[in-house]
Amino acid sequence: MELPAWVWALTVAVLTAVVILDLTLAVKNPHRPSMREAAIWSGVYIASAFVFAGVMFVTQGSAFGAQFLGGFLIEKALSVDNLFVFLLIIQAFRVPDKLQSRVLLVGIVLSIVLRSVFIGLGSVLVERFSWVFLIFGAILIWTAWGQLKGGNDEETAPDTRFMRWAKSRLRVAPDYDKGRLLTRVDGQRYVTPLMLAMLAIGSTDILFALDSIPAIFGLTQEPYLVWTATLFALFGLRQLYFLLAGLLRHLRFLSLGLAAILGWIGIKLIINGLAANQLPFLNGGEPLHLPHVPIWLSLGFIAAVLTAVVVANWIILRREGRTWAELFAVESRESTPTPETADVGKR
Repeated sequence: MELPAWVWALTVAVLTAVVILDLTLAVKNPHRPSMREAAIWSGVYIASAFVFAGVMFVTQGSAFGAQFLGGFLIEKALSVDNLFVFLLIIQAFRVPDKLQSRVLLVGIVLSIVLRSVFIGLGSVLVERFSWVFLIFGAILIWTAWGQLKGGNDEETAPDTRFMRWAKSRLRVAPDYDKGRLLTRVDGQRYVTPLMLAMLAIGSTDILFALDSIPAIFGLTQEPYLVWTATLFALFGLRQLYFLLAGLLRHLRFLSLGLAAILGWIGIKLIINGLAANQLPFLNGGEPLHLPHVPIWLSLGFIAAVLTAVVVANWIILRREGRTWAELFAVESRESTPTPETADVGKR
C-alpha cells in the first residue's frame, strides 16, 4: 500500500482522539455501564470497523479490504478470549463495580501501546528477514496447542512471574481506599489492590501481544492495516467486557475455535516463510515451491470457525431450554448495582 503521510497522520490523530475520549469518560464518570449502554457502544465501535473496512475496499481494492477485515476478526476473537482473563483478574482482586471500568481502560491503553511497539518491530523484521515467519508460525501453533490443553477452564487469575515479584516486594493495603493507587497505613506507604490489579492486567497484556501480533501478520504484512485492525479490535473492549462478562461463563468451545484459527494461521505463516526461504541450510537457501494460501480462504475459514462456535453454543442453549435473551436478562439484573454495593468504591 502506498499511502501519503497525511493519511497516516489523520488516522493516528482520529484514533488517538477516540482513546483519549474513552479515557476521559472513564475517569470523569466511573461506573458500571448498564447492559443497554454497553450494547450500544459495542455496536458503535464494531460498526465503525466495518465502515473502515468499506473505505478500504473502495479506496484500496478488495485484497486490502479483505486483509483488514480478516485481521479485525481474528484480533476481535482473541480480544474476547483476553476478556476472560481480565474477568478472572478482576474477580481475583475483588475490584468494586465502580472501579472496574478504570482497571479495564488501563489494560486496554497498555494493550494499544504494547501492540503498537510490537507491530513496529514486527514490520521491520518481516521486511528484512523472511525466517521470522517461521518463528511467528511456531508461536501460533504452540499457542493453539495451549488453547486445546487449557482453554478457558481455569478459575484462577494467571500468576505471572512479575505478579509474584510484585506481591513479594510491595506492601499491599487491605482495601481500595476510595480508588487510590497509593495510600498510607500507620504512616507507611502502601499500594492498594487497585494498583496490583492494574499491574496484573498490564503484565498479561505482554503475553496477549505476543499471541495477537503474529496472528495478524499471518493475514497481512501491511503496517497500516495491521495497526488499524488491531486498534479497531481493541476499541470498545471496555464496554464489551460489561456486555459479555457474565456470558463468557456460558460461551463454550471458544478455546477450540481459537485453537483452530491460530493453528491455521500458524501453518500459513510457515508456508510463507518457506516460500521466501533465506536459510542457507534449507534447500540451499533457495525458496521452496509451496502453494499460496489466498486471503479470501483465510477470511472464510475464520468466519466459518467463529460461526460454528456461535451456532454450537446456540444449539446447546436450545437443548437446555434457554436462550441468549434469557442469559442477557439474568446478567443485566445481576449487573444492576444495589444500594448496598453502589457505594462500595467509596469505602
